[in-house]
Amino acid sequence: MPNARLPRAVFAMDTVHLPLLFPAPLMARLRELADVDATLVVRDVTDPAFAPALARAEVLITGWGCPHLDADILALAPRLRTVLHAAGSVRSLIGEALWREGITVSSAVTGNALPVAEYALAMILLAGKDAFGHRERFRRTHGHPSPAETAGIGNLGRRVGVVGASRVGRRLLELLRPFDFTVLLHDPYVTPAEARALGAEALPLDDLLRRSDIVSLHAPHIPETHHLLDRDRLSLIRDGGVLINTSRGALVDHDALTDELLSGRLSAVLDVTEPEPLPAGSPLYGLPNVFLTPHIAGSLGNELERLGRIVVEELERLVAGLPLAHQVRHADLARVA
Repeated sequence: MPNARLPRAVFAMDTVHLPLLFPAPLMARLRELADVDATLVVRDVTDPAFAPALARAEVLITGWGCPHLDADILALAPRLRTVLHAAGSVRSLIGEALWREGITVSSAVTGNALPVAEYALAMILLAGKDAFGHRERFRRTHGHPSPAETAGIGNLGRRVGVVGASRVGRRLLELLRPFDFTVLLHDPYVTPAEARALGAEALPLDDLLRRSDIVSLHAPHIPETHHLLDRDRLSLIRDGGVLINTSRGALVDHDALTDELLSGRLSAVLDVTEPEPLPAGSPLYGLPNVFLTPHIAGSLGNELERLGRIVVEELERLVAGLPLAHQVRHADLARVA
């Protein structure tokens, strides 16, 4: 894009997210870099009210709630050259027509990985202390546990299995380094030497499941990982093991997991489920060995500003004619979220 004038940009997302992604100082910085109307946010690209703005748009700044972008947006926005996504995955956002047209796509997924990894670390530490089980027992007994009841808990030497060296998985591996854990990793794209450099031992998935006390899922949901943990693989996790899922619910066979949890053999921390949310009658809402949260591991509240900051930094690079730092390429979608 020429540097003689500001590129024309349009927001496309749910309006509720805009002030959190771009609080006033960050919005002011963005408006120094782009010709953008901070009061105009597209939710429906077919709405005639947005037609003039889209016709001029060279950059779309998207976020959660943005409509799917495919051939229709190219017809409405013939000058479009770049999509800057102030959220995570663009898999369901960007249609094939945009990839064919050579539209440049960038995502703030790296920024969104940080709070997910932090959440996973917190849950690993709490699970190692059996904090959730002790909470339930304390509610019933109002008394402190006996030494016999705490003999099997603690985080010294706990074996933590990380499935997927994704952005989240790699950040989690960094966060695990200061602790006295034995860290195991399964990722078909990571060599044993690379795993050692990340502070983990590379293992086939079945071996990781057998050896781990706590298993944390960080793989993308692609055809190869659908129900990656099926009934047979769930049965490999040792009695008393804990499964943490902050990735996608469809990585796990929900029916098989429910059976394991109903039996009490395993515990789980589930921030994502299949379906999401679970139906009102699901037994998982009430099980004492299930800690269920409503997809809160990713960026929330003031964490959204980090995503907006990544978009503004990408826009700075775009205006300066520099390569984008967080560009997503079509070929990558086969193995990333």
